[in-house]
Amino acid sequence: MIDPKTNEIVALGRRKRATARVRIRPGDGKFVVNGRPVDEYLARETLVQVAAQPLDVAGLRNSFDIRVICDGGGLSGQAGAIRLGVARALVENDENMRAPMRAAGLLTRDAREVERKKYGRPGARKRFQFSKR
Repeated sequence: MIDPKTNEIVALGRRKRATARVRIRPGDGKFVVNGRPVDEYLARETLVQVAAQPLDVAGLRNSFDIRVICDGGGLSGQAGAIRLGVARALVENDENMRAPMRAAGLLTRDAREVERKKYGRPGARKRFQFSKR
């Protein structure tokens, strides 16, 4: 969807417990997450690569300014949420990007979530040590 005030393309990405609200507009390649540069925010180079993967697939690494507001989850989940949000925003910008993004698996929401802990157990499935006597 396009924000009429700022003329930016807005998309939402989710992964695990993380949510990323992504805004892209034509620019010179600035990538900002929660007011900080992406490589400073995500800390690990692999997470930065995950977040920027849609731009590499599209070949548009330095043609869009990207602003992201991320919350929830950890850094890995947030990087995955950013990846999905950026991919959705690029498809919103240019419908011809859908095929390469789909082929790279970037438009599929990873639905895996942490299983809840059950009462009387130390974790979701783990049991306390069995004692015969």
